Amino acid sequence: MTTLFDPGLQPERTGLAWQRTCLGLLAGSLASMKVLPPILGPWSLLLAFAGVLESSLLLFVVRCRYLRQHHSLTTLDGQLPRTADGRLPAVLALTTVLAGIVSLVLVLSIGP
Repeated sequence: MTTLFDPGLQPERTGLAWQRTCLGLLAGSLASMKVLPPILGPWSLLLAFAGVLESSLLLFVVRCRYLRQHHSLTTLDGQLPRTADGRLPAVLALTTVLAGIVSLVLVLSIGP
């Protein structure tokens, strides 16, 4: 049995928040696979599929990161937990901006 290292359980709350974010992205991407093709055409399926892949990959990375952090906080091996380096939020922000740009190009290319 592991002991509580933080009475407020901040790492658990952060891990759950990242999981909710990834699941929200996954749900939005799956919904866009159904809704966008009649409006924007078949290219929107590619964008939606990229969103599904990204959110699934991020969900896997978030889970691995949480388990690694939890292990380092609950074991007494003398190692300090590795701090976050900001790559995960940067990847999420970059892909969101790219998806927005592609969506804008798709909408503008359709025209009136």
